[in-house]
Amino acid sequence: MKRVHQSQDGSVSETTALGMLRRMLEIPSPSYHEAALADYLVQALEELGFQAYIDRVGNVIGEIGAGDGPVVMLISHLDTVPGEIPVRSEDGRLYGRGAVDAKGPLATMICAAASLADYPGRIVVVGAVEEETPCSRGAMRIRSEMPEPDYVVVGEPSGWSTVVLGYKGKLDLRYRVERPATHPSNPEPKASELAAATWHELLDLLGPEANHGSFDQPGATLCSFSGDLVAAKAEFSIRTPPGFDSEGLVKALRSRLPEGQLTVVNSVAACRAGRGSEVVRALSVAIRDQHARPTMKLKTATSDMNTLAEVWDVPMATYGPGDSRLDHADDEHIMIADYLRGIAVLTAALRELAPGPAKARMRVVR
Repeated sequence: MKRVHQSQDGSVSETTALGMLRRMLEIPSPSYHEAALADYLVQALEELGFQAYIDRVGNVIGEIGAGDGPVVMLISHLDTVPGEIPVRSEDGRLYGRGAVDAKGPLATMICAAASLADYPGRIVVVGAVEEETPCSRGAMRIRSEMPEPDYVVVGEPSGWSTVVLGYKGKLDLRYRVERPATHPSNPEPKASELAAATWHELLDLLGPEANHGSFDQPGATLCSFSGDLVAAKAEFSIRTPPGFDSEGLVKALRSRLPEGQLTVVNSVAACRAGRGSEVVRALSVAIRDQHARPTMKLKTATSDMNTLAEVWDVPMATYGPGDSRLDHADDEHIMIADYLRGIAVLTAALRELAPGPAKARMRVVR
């Protein structure tokens, strides 16, 4: 008997798709506080026909499929940055924290996979924890303890007709320094001055071409600065291009510091998929099926694609509906039409990744 959440062709109904995303937005899930959303999603996945569970770090994992064919992993993240946005529908838009980053892409993945219960392989949907933190603990656990899949799609807002081929890497640094108490007029360097000087030394090492607007150049951000004459701390984040020597930069910066401690909080390399990747091709075909011309993009930010690509050498790309310019914004929202188009695109892309004869059968509307 067909479940009430399914349409006649086996796809998840629009009502179910929108209801699930709205409920996901209504459940706050800032980093380190994803448990309530995880509990809801396990129940939702089971109702959609998945085998679902929560792993030991809090990731939600759902599996669906009916054969021994390829394993496709669809991975997005549960957590959001802090800050609540009232959930509402208005002028064809659905507002809420995480609407584009990345509950919209995650809901897209769930709905697309749920439409393919007879997939001739396995589709593994992962809602990872702590992507918005320096260490991406959820993705780190997935890459170390789950078998390497045949294909990976990472869920982040690319725009429904765009595929993201790669991301800059990231180097997160923390500098701490303490100095003896002294009068402000003492010519000896103060802790606050040393921390400020470290930022300027970092910029000097990166050079005048460094900026966040180019994929091929590093870009630095002073994330936080606090302290006084006696103790000070500064945190820096450097987005790095492919081939960047992060270890060399850290070594050079340390050599310029007269005192204090420079710590590497996290380091992940840049990643870039080829246009000929099976995943990129499948997504491109699926976008054309929706009567759009697929575009390719490189992002100057970082995602769990970086974390997985460091270990897994498999065809991989990033896809998800939503405008990435709304990431972390106070008016974060997703166009409802784009969300539904995204589900159609990803469903078709999964069919493209099925083995030959099975692919032909799955293209037939049942």
